[in-house]
Amino acid sequence: MWWFQQGLSFLPSALVIWTAAAFIFSYITAITLHHVDPALPYISDTGTVAPEKCLFGAMLNFAAVLCVATIYVRYKQVHALSPEGKCVLRLNKAGLVLGLLSCFGLSLVANFQKTTFFTVHICGAVLTFGMGSLYMFAQTVLSYQMQPKIHGKQIFWIRLLLVIWCAVSAFSMLTCSSLLYSGSFGTDIVQKLHWNPGDKGYVLHMITTAAEWSMSFSFFGFFLTYVRDFQKISLRVETSLHGLTLYDTAPCPINNERTHLLSREF
Repeated sequence: MWWFQQGLSFLPSALVIWTAAAFIFSYITAITLHHVDPALPYISDTGTVAPEKCLFGAMLNFAAVLCVATIYVRYKQVHALSPEGKCVLRLNKAGLVLGLLSCFGLSLVANFQKTTFFTVHICGAVLTFGMGSLYMFAQTVLSYQMQPKIHGKQIFWIRLLLVIWCAVSAFSMLTCSSLLYSGSFGTDIVQKLHWNPGDKGYVLHMITTAAEWSMSFSFFGFFLTYVRDFQKISLRVETSLHGLTLYDTAPCPINNERTHLLSREF
């Protein structure tokens, strides 16, 4: 049995691979058609102009679905491992809400381009990166509280380093983007897809885009830490019938069916 066939470990793997592929394919398409500059464009800029925006939106929408599934499985796993820890359960529920908000933000980013719906796009980015960062922090705290009884200290330190990496990237991106969009460098920055080294705000632009890509990589790394944990969990779906037919008849007791949410043949 391959490693990705164990439990639900394919979920975080598929999430990272699919999302990275969305970024890469959109970037290659945008560069080939000269819609953006090769040197560190905004991730969103690679999905602003057709045809790459169609690919970007479709792939990120599916990535949001994979992210919801991954976050839900993680929530159920922590709940099953610590059924009596009130603090853990509350933090776990908070993490679920933060994670789902981040997924919703990712869908907004995918469907509302920066140059067309700037306000909605920024709200989506804030939800994606902001709530996503808080989700990572909540899961890291959970990892601290669950070690060494449930897992070792190593995974906690790895997640902590990834959270610190994310925080540094977020601070750099927030600071430089605030200065860049303050109005001191012109009012057409939102629509600007091509930058030259001599342009005003070029350095701030490069730092912001580098921080954005860096923050995305920290997210990828964090979800990859779930692969080993997800090898030890599977979910089942239960079919509960109230009768042998679909007519309006009195309920009769029948045997219910329990099967894996995804068959092992998958």
